[in-house]
Amino acid sequence: MAKYDSNSLRNVAIVGHGSTGKTSLCESLLYVSGKTDRLGRVDDGTSSMDFEPEEQKRRISISAALSFIEWEKHKINLIDTPGDANFAMDTRSGLRVVDAALVVIDAVGGVEFQTEKVWESADEFGLNRMIFINKMDRERADFAGAIESVKSTLGRKATPIYLPLGAEDSFRGLIDLINMKALVFDDPKGKFKSENVPAEMMEQVRKARESMVEDIAECDDALMDKYLESGELTIEELYKGLRKGVLSGGLVPATCGSAAKNIGMIPLMDMIIRCLPSPVERGAVTGKVPGTDKEVKRMPDEKEPFSGFVFKTI
Repeated sequence: MAKYDSNSLRNVAIVGHGSTGKTSLCESLLYVSGKTDRLGRVDDGTSSMDFEPEEQKRRISISAALSFIEWEKHKINLIDTPGDANFAMDTRSGLRVVDAALVVIDAVGGVEFQTEKVWESADEFGLNRMIFINKMDRERADFAGAIESVKSTLGRKATPIYLPLGAEDSFRGLIDLINMKALVFDDPKGKFKSENVPAEMMEQVRKARESMVEDIAECDDALMDKYLESGELTIEELYKGLRKGVLSGGLVPATCGSAAKNIGMIPLMDMIIRCLPSPVERGAVTGKVPGTDKEVKRMPDEKEPFSGFVFKTI
């Protein structure tokens, strides 16, 4: 494995209500990134994340599991957390030690009770976050409804960076709103072809892009001034503003896909790197000297003495 400096790390907790597909999402990320050579599945007990016998028997996560992927010269450390309220302390412990949260929401059910709880914990720990609407291939999948449930239930506006291309049985990819391209996934290993946006979707896509650009511009005075003057921002400016908006806490970006079919994983990994903070950007952490009540602050810097969080014992 390559050596990564702190700026090239992303420490992310995968959180959400039970049965939203968090573990399946982790398995898909591991497979599509090349970390594993087979796709583990929760339903048949082959998931590498749910390795405890009780988890395999019950087909749910009962404790936090750790893994990592390497993507575009970055290392993304993943903590797959339980969605069942009975194991909420493991989820809370995982959120305490990461730099950001990826909130997984069911495209059919929208925001559910435990999603509200983990969102509150992410607020408490001051975590930046992004949203993945999973199971877009399921019957009654409703991307717009799931996005609206974020605002109505969690009180935060989610900004789609990608739209679904099709839904239910016809779900086949994403619409990239920044680059205005259709990403058609026709490979079981999660690869896609970039095509023009379908003509019948163009009006919907233009409206969604305009809303996205406005949300991004609102997080940066200079971008807002340019947008008001010219009515447009460059792709480079959009990416820069997107990152600034997320890191400031003013923006919650959203994408979608199907973990079961490996659709949307590459754009998701790209978004994690582009949008979520490194440990350096997260800043200093306060802890106590072992055996004393003395507090000390440590920066995530290779030159600092070793320090770490103990959050899981085996």
